[in-house]
Amino acid sequence: MAVTKTDNQDLILKNKIEIFFQRSIADKKKTGVCVVKDIMSVVTDKWSLFVIYNLGYYQVLRFNELKKNIRGVSSRMLSVTLKKLENHEVVVRKVFAEVPPRVEYTLTPFGKELADKAVDLNTWFLNFEGS
Repeated sequence: MAVTKTDNQDLILKNKIEIFFQRSIADKKKTGVCVVKDIMSVVTDKWSLFVIYNLGYYQVLRFNELKKNIRGVSSRMLSVTLKKLENHEVVVRKVFAEVPPRVEYTLTPFGKELADKAVDLNTWFLNFEGS
């Protein structure tokens, strides 16, 4: 029986997933944490993508500018989200020694790459939904 293109694609996907899981398990044994699970839980929460997209578009924003751009987010939730993203090295918080204090947020190189991948994934969702 001949192997079809679909069979081959399924096999490629299966191998890709197997390699991913083997690497993920090995990394967890070394570090004690699952990095992928950890970062995905942060990025896929309700407000993180909005923060990442805004910083990806505007590059540098202050807290109130972010709050104004993200409809419906409370100050507390935005603060919690920014702290989580900063702890996972997605966002950099820069404090200026001024009166009153000025704080600006930007994406790290990892955050920029994450934003790029997230846009690609969302574009794929939108295209898939429309077909």
